[in-house]
Amino acid sequence: MLHLRLITPADKTDAVARLIERTVGTTHLVVMPGAARDPKGDVVMCDVAREAGDELISGLRGLHIDTTGSIAVENIDLSLSRLADRAEDEAPGEGADAVLWEALTDATHEESTLNVTYVAFLAVATMLAACGVMLDNAILIVGAMAVGPEFGPLAGISTALVQRAPRLVWRSLWALLAGFAAAMLLTAGFSWLLDTFGLFTRSMIEADRPNTSFIWKPDWMSFVVAFLAGIAGTLSLTSAKSGALIGVAISVTTVPAAANAAVAFAYSDYAQTWGSTAQLLANLGGIVLAGTLTLLAQKWFWATQRKRAAPAAGRA
Repeated sequence: MLHLRLITPADKTDAVARLIERTVGTTHLVVMPGAARDPKGDVVMCDVAREAGDELISGLRGLHIDTTGSIAVENIDLSLSRLADRAEDEAPGEGADAVLWEALTDATHEESTLNVTYVAFLAVATMLAACGVMLDNAILIVGAMAVGPEFGPLAGISTALVQRAPRLVWRSLWALLAGFAAAMLLTAGFSWLLDTFGLFTRSMIEADRPNTSFIWKPDWMSFVVAFLAGIAGTLSLTSAKSGALIGVAISVTTVPAAANAAVAFAYSDYAQTWGSTAQLLANLGGIVLAGTLTLLAQKWFWATQRKRAAPAAGRA
């Protein structure tokens, strides 16, 4: 269940209350006239089944409550109420399958912002991966994958494409490309520094490295794995199962490929640089394609669910 707290202008409160009452899957409607002071207006609260949340929020935005008042949405961890149980039963579909497009857009917008923290995480992850490829240490590679924050901009691109929001596409793309460029440049400098201290050597990058050589040898399986990871990552975001993102992070070689490209470039090994870059682009492309197709499928699924539910609601 979701809890909505609204501030509405007094002249729109009745329309908001009617919208909530008409929406299948809502309950616990509370109206407090004149309770809000900034902005001035009434406070309206209700609970709504997650699977009906997107429809209700869209309706509230249609009444311009997001511009004339406010819409706050919270997840309810526990609700002991027969009315809440009935509301969830009446709502079409399952809550775990529901997509809150506004929440998804907001989350990906925040995660796809190019800032110091994002670049720092990506740079540290790339440097860790550089240590992993030079030492041929798979454990360090996995650790670097888990640290990398690049799934945020990738999800932002997919969400923006489906929502037809070109500004968010360019914002996410800029965060992705500029972030990787900065991380790879810093990692190249990091490699030169460790070479000066004798911790990295040319022989290390030119060695066979059986545990990590796949990073600069892309093939179709690299794309397949990235595609499957993109589906899993997108589902984890839309269903609020964020724990699955860790599995996504350690299943694709975006950060290690960037690290290997940077280290190989530092040692003028351009064959590995281009191979790693191809691996990086294949993974990024696979994730974006999978994320976009997954969101389109979910959008189609929920549109179908609502069409099926509409006749039943009319008969009721």
